[in-house]
This record gives sequence, structure tokens and C-alpha cells, in this order.
Amino acid sequence: MRLSERMSRLGTETAFEVLARARALEAQGRDIIHLEIGEPDFNTPVHIVEAAIKALRDGHTGYTPSAGIPPLRQAIARQVSQRTGTEVRPEQVVVTPGAKPIMFFAILALLQPGDEAIYPNPGFPIYESMINFVGARAVPLPLREEKAFRFDPDEFRRLVTERTRLIILNSPQNPTGGTLTREDLLIVAEVARERQIMVLSDEIYDHILYEGEHRSFLSLPGVQTQTILLNGFSKTYAMTGWRLGYGVMPVELAEQLTRLMVNSNSCTAAFTQYAGIAALAGPHDDVGKMVAAFKERRDRLAAALNQIPGFRCANPAGAFYVFPNVQGTGMPSRALADYLLDKAGVALLDGACFGRYGEGYLRLSYANSLENIQRALARIREALAAR
Repeated sequence: MRLSERMSRLGTETAFEVLARARALEAQGRDIIHLEIGEPDFNTPVHIVEAAIKALRDGHTGYTPSAGIPPLRQAIARQVSQRTGTEVRPEQVVVTPGAKPIMFFAILALLQPGDEAIYPNPGFPIYESMINFVGARAVPLPLREEKAFRFDPDEFRRLVTERTRLIILNSPQNPTGGTLTREDLLIVAEVARERQIMVLSDEIYDHILYEGEHRSFLSLPGVQTQTILLNGFSKTYAMTGWRLGYGVMPVELAEQLTRLMVNSNSCTAAFTQYAGIAALAGPHDDVGKMVAAFKERRDRLAAALNQIPGFRCANPAGAFYVFPNVQGTGMPSRALADYLLDKAGVALLDGACFGRYGEGYLRLSYANSLENIQRALARIREALAAR
């Protein structure tokens, strides 16, 4: 079989590869503790499930409009308007099966060979993968521990060139749990306005925040015509398997992403969209309980990791990951991640999976019970002591 050249430029999401390795070990009888996958370990709230069941029973089993059913687009526009203080119309909303298609489609629609796109590094690996896939140049924006995993403003400005067509932001961030300040966002906004660059703001973890309030890029003055807001239901409402995401963007771009939906997925499943309406309408008690549980796990996990020789771990402000510096162990992060899976039965991720500036770190998801987190910590300590 002869594959196209562009397939050689397509990356992957290592979390799923490590999950597959961990499952294979479990099939051999090993007890594996899963701290690798970014998936809430909570059930989808009951009222959301019931809304989906009702939709199926009411006969909502056929095709839907490619950009999403009008009631959901209206609900999203209403919520985003309230949260950002910016008027958003339903025509600006595109609903997709999961949030990944928004980044995929936006990059396909905006970039071509020779263009440049700036993306956070360490960061979600699909950013770089998709930029490379379309033949554009992926320009990493380093997020460094000494700056609480924020970017350096001067370094950011130096990376912007006449070829820059897209800037990608993610806050709260995967994998570091870091957040950008309003001042950080204003710097990006100033450059984007001045040079007429589109900004893709990935805010999928916007409700999972432990300190302060979420700052949406879309809330800044004068950026509405240059912003693509990416969000979804997977993390906030424990709906990863439902595959329901959305983007908010200028109408002319929304029309183009809708065409890409027509050519790929046709539409998003009807029953999941009715579930999305129920999720937005509330109640939100389950979301608050989930975030409170994550905060307790974060506090205990970060404190315990800081007691392990060779580890240094900051307390993340959002999402549900810790990103400890493990350079003090003397092992490359990939070797350490492999060692802890094979010897300790703890599945976690090498920081370099998220880009070259992630080397020397590990990502541990605390979307698992406190009991399992404590078991994992004991195994990590024992495995490192036995080296």
C-alpha cells in the first residue's frame, strides 16, 4: 500500500498508546494503576443521561444540521455570551463530535504550506501534529516551570513573523495544569490585532479551576473577529465518550468549518446534542463536587510527590494533571515512565510526549480515586528505592 506523504507527518496522542500498553499488561494478569489518561472518573450526571434517553425515545435518531441543532447552538451562544461578556450569536457556533475536530478543521481551513503557527510546548500533542499534517511550520512557544508554565512575553514576540497565521493558546493547560493571566492574554491580543493573526483558544478545562476565575480570550476587547474559542462537554460534565464539542468563531469561518463537517462527519449525533442542552441548563452540583474532589487529590498528590527524592512538583491551578520535574532522578523522563509502568505497574506519561520542552517531566492524571493515587505513590517510592 502506498500512503500519501502527509501521513508521515501525522502524530498521535501518546496517552492512548500508553493506555493500550497498560491494558495489554492487565490482560497478562498485572495490576495496573491508571494515571495516564485524561478522563474524569465520575459518571455523567443523571439528568444529562436522562435527557439523552428521552431524545432517543422521542425519535431523535436521524441526521441533524451539520453545524448542530439550533437549540444547542442557541444554548452555547447564550452561555458563552454570559461567561465572556461578549455577544455571541448561534450562527457563530459549530457543534462537532468531540472538541478535537474544531482544532483539526480550523487548522485545515486557515493554514497552508509555508505558513507558521505558534503553539504551546509542552502542550496537547494534536496541535503540533495537525500543523505538520497540513504542511505548515509548527513554532513551539516554550512554557517553563520557572514562570509557572506561562510563556515569556519577549520570547513570544520574537517568534511572531510575517508568516504567522495562527496562535494557539490553552488555559487551563494540558499537561501542566498552568493558567495564563489576563496580562498574558492581553499580550497575545495586542500582537494578534496588530498583525491580523487568528487565535485558537482551547478552553476545554475552563470549569476545572482551583484558584481565581477563568479568563477567556474571547472576553478581551477587539479580538472577536480573530478568535476561535474551542470548548466541549467531555471534561466539565464527565462526558468523554459522548463525543460532544463546539467552537465559537466569526460567522464566515463557521461556514467553512460547517463545510468540513459536511465532508467528514455529516453531523453530530442527535441524542448527544440534547444531552448537551441539559448539561448547560444545569443543575451544576455534580460539576462542583467533581472539582472539589479533584482539588483534594491535587493537594495530596503534589505534596506527596515533593517528598520523593528527585521529584519537584508545583501545585497546578487547573485541569486534573500534575507535571512534576523528575530530572533529579537522573533518568530521562521516557525511561522513567517506562520503568514505572513495567516495574511498579503505574501508567503515566513521559513529559516529552507533549513536546521537547516537556523532557525531564512526567504527567500524572489525578482523575482517579484517592485510594488508587495513594497506592500509586507507594509503588513509585518502592520502585525508585529499588533501582
